[in-house]
Amino acid sequence: MPFSDPTADGPAIARASQRAIQAGGGLDATLRAAKEIRAQSAAPIILFGYYNPILVRGEAKTVDDAAASGVDGLLVVDLPLDEGVELRTRAATHDMPIIPLVTPATLPSRLDQIRALDRKKIGFVYYVSVTGVTGAANANLNKAATAAAAVRAAVNAPVVIGFGVDGPEKARAAATGADGVVIGTAIVRRVENADSLDDGIAEVSSFLGEIRGALGPNG
Repeated sequence: MPFSDPTADGPAIARASQRAIQAGGGLDATLRAAKEIRAQSAAPIILFGYYNPILVRGEAKTVDDAAASGVDGLLVVDLPLDEGVELRTRAATHDMPIIPLVTPATLPSRLDQIRALDRKKIGFVYYVSVTGVTGAANANLNKAATAAAAVRAAVNAPVVIGFGVDGPEKARAAATGADGVVIGTAIVRRVENADSLDDGIAEVSSFLGEIRGALGPNG
């Protein structure tokens, strides 16, 4: 979901958000896109973004509209686990998980809180590999994989790793301790640098093919 002040994101995604907004993008356009994707695919759809557009639209309305568009879950980067009561309550009526984020600085007491939640309310846990913004080139994915495996054991839920996964080798390293990897910046950069829409699609398809190959038959 493009947002004007994406504080957790690096320059590439921040620029992408600005381009999207200037072209008329926003939460409405995101939901329209989700609806079109759902009409063609059964793949899970997670709305990934910030709390402000949800608050402006209305928490209950956002969840209702997202459910009607075929969205399966929400990941709200700047919404702490114990905030957004109305959003979480409404999401539960649609069996729509709100995915929590965990970082290297997360305390064991917070992991205990996540473990205590109904799995239907969280879906999976997003482990942030570094304390920084997306696109970090210095992410130690081997270390993150070990930490993600520990988080999985602590919360008893699947864990994916994001931030700094920018190629096949890092994806493979991350996957040794996680159930999935999240790649954003590396894809956005390929779109931004492409000479045309077709070139961008080809670049992204080729790149994701490399990632899947690195992750093996279940990638």
